[in-house]
Amino acid sequence: MRIHTLRREQLLDGTPAEVFPFFADAHNLEAITPPLLRFTVITPRPIPMQVGTLIEYRLRVHGLPVRWQTLIQEWTPGERFVDVQLRGPYALWHHTHVFEAFGTGRTRMTDTVRYAVGFGAAGELAHRLFVARDVAAIFDHRAKVIGPLMRAA
Repeated sequence: MRIHTLRREQLLDGTPAEVFPFFADAHNLEAITPPLLRFTVITPRPIPMQVGTLIEYRLRVHGLPVRWQTLIQEWTPGERFVDVQLRGPYALWHHTHVFEAFGTGRTRMTDTVRYAVGFGAAGELAHRLFVARDVAAIFDHRAKVIGPLMRAA
């Protein structure tokens, strides 16, 4: 199984302590995920975020319905958290979010996603044909909408 890595950095207005609460609300994932995926958090509110929290989602990938369950594996408010897929479309999904002070009143947010498609050679072909592009598009969309959504909150 080949593991792929996507890494993105984004500068956000506000200190890590000010920015982190937006990401601590799992329901904000609905607002930052491209509408085409019809992403819905199905775990009822409130979701107490901590190590061991399970979160269930429903979405569509190329029109196919998918259920996704993640586990919060690490949780350090204001600094970092890690979510891992327990059930979903990937053979591996390990997403690390890091929040670091950047200058005065700004935060550098770094997302590092390690993922694998599975299914051997067919999965690698799918990765080359559309999975890599799809994963990148999700994070491109997030980069466009997070700043405005945080300012509006």
